[in-house]
Amino acid sequence: MSKIGVIMGSKSDLPVMQDAIDILKELNIEVEVDIVSAHRTPEKLFDYGKHAHTRGFSVIIAGAGGAAHLPGMIASLSPLPVIGVPVKSSNSIDGWDSVLSILQMPGGVPVATVALNGAKNAGILAAQIIGSSNSDVLNTIIEYKEGLKAKVIESSKNL
Repeated sequence: MSKIGVIMGSKSDLPVMQDAIDILKELNIEVEVDIVSAHRTPEKLFDYGKHAHTRGFSVIIAGAGGAAHLPGMIASLSPLPVIGVPVKSSNSIDGWDSVLSILQMPGGVPVATVALNGAKNAGILAAQIIGSSNSDVLNTIIEYKEGLKAKVIESSKNL
C-alpha cells in the first residue's frame, strides 16, 4: 500500500493540514505527518525531499503559509508529485502571498495547488493520484464520491 507524506512548515499549520490527514485516514490510506520548515530546517527539507520516494511515499502534500517555500522546494528535490496547500497564517497577506508562492512555480518544477486552506481537497487529490494505479484506492474514491452525491440528493429532498 502506498503512503502519503503530509508536511507543513510549522505546528501552527496543523489545524488546516488536519483536514488532509483526516480524509486520508477516512479513505484508509497510510499517512505520515511531519514538520519540515524550509527556512528553519533546510537540512531536514533536503533530506526529506531527496529520500521520500525511497521511503515508500507516493505523493507529498506540503502546506505552508507566508512566503510558502516548502511545497516548491520539496518539488525541486523529489521525483514524486507534490500538492501544495497555501495556508492563511498570522504573518500572511490575507493568504495571497501563500497562494501565489505555491501557484507560480517555474517550468519543470510543478506543484499541484489547491485552494487557500484546502487541505481536504489535497488529501482527496493525493488519493486520486494513487487510485490511478491502485484499484482498491480507486474503488474507495468512487464510493466516497457516491456518498457526496447521496448527501446532495438527500439535502435536496429535505428542502
